[in-house]
Amino acid sequence: MADADFEDKVIFIRRTAKTYKGGRRFRFGAMVAIGDRNGRVGVGLGKAKEVPAAVQKGQYVARRNLIEVPIEEPGTIPHAVIGRHGTSQVLLKPAGAGTGVIAGSVPRAIVELAGLRNLLTKELGSRNQTNVAYAVVEGLKQLRTFEEMRQEREAAK
Repeated sequence: MADADFEDKVIFIRRTAKTYKGGRRFRFGAMVAIGDRNGRVGVGLGKAKEVPAAVQKGQYVARRNLIEVPIEEPGTIPHAVIGRHGTSQVLLKPAGAGTGVIAGSVPRAIVELAGLRNLLTKELGSRNQTNVAYAVVEGLKQLRTFEEMRQEREAAK
């Protein structure tokens, strides 16, 4: 796995503050998605006292959590699926050629890095960015190709 194949995108940077006797201390959380635009994508959350360190940790966590996404011909997914994480739900639906990626900012970043070009998404429930990102990944993990489903049915008989 060479570094050159993967592109990364910072989904969001969150600043948190803790008040001490001498004043406030800030820390940062960075949600980062990495992907090769060819069916592999990962999402990670890194936290640190400085933004660059948080982004670097997010990239490291995302690389460790890579998943394979099956991509059907017009650059879409094989079937509709709902990913759930916490109180967030994300509906992912296949779309015809020329539709493009119709999604909010968080799902768009993840599915584009996975290599999907035609997809419909809808965020349901909580719009918390962290939970939405993890819900998209859960939805992508559930995807199965026709061939995989056929093999699972054969094995079940």
